[in-house]
Amino acid sequence: MNSRTLDQVESPRDLDKKEADYGLKSPQTIDSSILEKGYSAPVYGSDSDLSEHFNQPPQTARDLATEVIHAKDDPTLSPWTFRTWFIGMGLSIFGGVLGTIYYFKPQTLGISTVFLGVVSYVLGELLSHIIPRKTWLGRLLNPHPFNSKEHAAIMIMSSTAASAPLAVEVLAVNKLYYNKATPAIVGIILTFSSQCLGYGLAGIMRKTLTYPTNMLYPSILPTVSLVEVLHGEKSQVKKKLRVFYIGFTVLFFWEFFPQYIMPVLTGISIFCLSNRKNMLFTRLFGGSNGNEGLGLFSICFDWQYIGGAAMWLPLQTLWNNFIGYILCIVVFMAIYQGNIWQSQQFPFLSQLLFTNESTSAKYVQFNQSEILGANQEVDMNLVDQKGLPYFAGTFMAYILTTNLAITATLTHMMLWNYDDIKSAWAFAAPSQLKKLLKPSAWKFWQNVADTRDPNSTDPHLKLMLRYKDAPNWWYLIVFALSILLGLISIYQADSTLPWWGFLVATAISSICILFFGAQYALTGFAFNVQPVIQMLGGYLHPGKPVANMYFVLFGYNSVSQGQLLIKDLKFAQYTHLSPRCTFTMQMVGTIVGSIFSYIIMDSITTNQREILLSIEGTNIWSGQTVQTYNSQAIAWGGLASRMFSVGGRYQWVTLAFLIGFIAPVPLYIAHKFYPKLRLNYWNTSIISYYMGFLCVGINSSLTAFFAVGFFCQFWLRKYRSNWFIKYNYLLSAAMDGGTQVLVFILTFAVFGGAGKAVDFPKYWGNNQQSGNFDYCMKDLGSKGQ
Repeated sequence: MNSRTLDQVESPRDLDKKEADYGLKSPQTIDSSILEKGYSAPVYGSDSDLSEHFNQPPQTARDLATEVIHAKDDPTLSPWTFRTWFIGMGLSIFGGVLGTIYYFKPQTLGISTVFLGVVSYVLGELLSHIIPRKTWLGRLLNPHPFNSKEHAAIMIMSSTAASAPLAVEVLAVNKLYYNKATPAIVGIILTFSSQCLGYGLAGIMRKTLTYPTNMLYPSILPTVSLVEVLHGEKSQVKKKLRVFYIGFTVLFFWEFFPQYIMPVLTGISIFCLSNRKNMLFTRLFGGSNGNEGLGLFSICFDWQYIGGAAMWLPLQTLWNNFIGYILCIVVFMAIYQGNIWQSQQFPFLSQLLFTNESTSAKYVQFNQSEILGANQEVDMNLVDQKGLPYFAGTFMAYILTTNLAITATLTHMMLWNYDDIKSAWAFAAPSQLKKLLKPSAWKFWQNVADTRDPNSTDPHLKLMLRYKDAPNWWYLIVFALSILLGLISIYQADSTLPWWGFLVATAISSICILFFGAQYALTGFAFNVQPVIQMLGGYLHPGKPVANMYFVLFGYNSVSQGQLLIKDLKFAQYTHLSPRCTFTMQMVGTIVGSIFSYIIMDSITTNQREILLSIEGTNIWSGQTVQTYNSQAIAWGGLASRMFSVGGRYQWVTLAFLIGFIAPVPLYIAHKFYPKLRLNYWNTSIISYYMGFLCVGINSSLTAFFAVGFFCQFWLRKYRSNWFIKYNYLLSAAMDGGTQVLVFILTFAVFGGAGKAVDFPKYWGNNQQSGNFDYCMKDLGSKGQ
């Protein structure tokens, strides 16, 4: 390399010495024919010369990490180029702006990593070809062909910025409902600190959550396969490229039908077609529209709702999801048909608050402004006059099973995965605490010890030893700075959240990042802990909905951001992007995303205020997301003690915490005595969460989701393991990419994203104007239907 960079490659002699010191020299003799240019571990999963071993189904995380992804690296490839910064900054601004805009749209759409990966590849190749290299300036801007490490760096920067922060919702609610316009500098600092708090926590835990092989992160395997194929030798990956382009193209054109021309393909219900006047059939078999029904036996042909997760979720995770899905249908129908929590007085599926007015034949939404006092805090005297609000029974079941899953996860991980996570609290060992008392330990800027496990045999981590690690104190500074800026911003923003509440939220998020981050890494399943954080905040700060919003911001948003960081760190490990480059890209993406998210939020809430406050909104702007967040803050922050305490209407929501702690224990004990029953295959926490999974959204896709999942992860992996290794994850990325690009185009072309929506003419395949797409009976809002 011509110049020193943050991730300077060590010399082969130094690397050999490091390997010898760490005991990483493998006694196995590697045939030179399967070694690539540059330092490389054995190449697994190549298109040719597969040994007999690789014709067997991959069983473990190590099998997938070495057979699906090539353990090879060319350290001469540099990500520090003009293209990386130009495209990365451009897509970061684009992602931050568009992600925030979608908060205020009737149609919600996330900016996916696959979408950013496809766009960045096209732009990178374009710049590589159009910038001439004949002059010194051209060679500076375009030093070499667009490479995989530039691509990976751009994807990390832009995806970090595109994850629209929860702070946007908090600031929007303050401005719209409490008439508090937060100063720009305070809003940006608040956004940045809430994002980076999770980054700092997760970075400190990366030795536990990122480096080990069994911390697989199944969700990134398709993306890594995409990068690997796009930048592989064309002669070697010709078939893979063909599969990718075919999958991408077919889904791009196919999605035009279920998304626009023939939305009946979103969910075809044989039962509803046979009886279109039965609300019981709608609740059980309907599901092509939001909050319609449970979608049992519905047939879905819309990949946007099926999703690539069906192809990459591990079989064990799919199995537990399926068990929870079946139980969810049983529980939801039992609650509604049994009229538990007066469920039949309210919609079958809904996330809003309601009043129980017996004189009305319609659902009446709860008016939160009627219980707020002068200081925008809940006035209990007004609550006594108005009465406590109600939730739909199914939504309460979702909160209950989520709470059950939260504590079940803690117990499950301690029982089944203790060895995987115990290193996270190794710093508290007496020997480590003694080291902290030594003056030499105080000079953190001189402590640049490599945090990577020297005893690891992970081939990808071995390759990463070439690059300097990002020292722990970098992440500690990010964490400390986030706490300092967070404390300043909550007081400057008049959040009503005291300093000790902020620290409690931080402590909760650190625990959640460890346990739920490990669960996500091992199983590919990410929990939504927001309802639990909201309820805890409500008990700690009763009657203070604004404080509850800020408590959730730092208690929940930090968890989700921390999971994104450790997933990106694993993505960098698989693509062999240096740790210091990864750290830089994440920090830059966070800063850019924070600035532009605040700017766009402030502009929209100023110019579209009346529309955002209205119930119906328009086909261009909608305040539904902000309204829901505000309503939840009122319910949890203002009324938690009355609604969820023991003896209250929803007491079992709180008692579920205690039940969750003991739920995994019987299976664990039974497995010790009867191991042949394979009870270790059952994950109580995932089953519990999925028992409330169908509480919102379009549910017609679940039958197809499980059919695709079991076909890929069981039949293909077992009986066509060669094909599975080569193409399964790549095809998942191709299908998701084609779908997301088409949906993105349709959003602005015909869905009203850039102006007036253009509806497709009504006919039998487009039934939206007169009912549900699947012809199930539509709920008209009457009680007890």
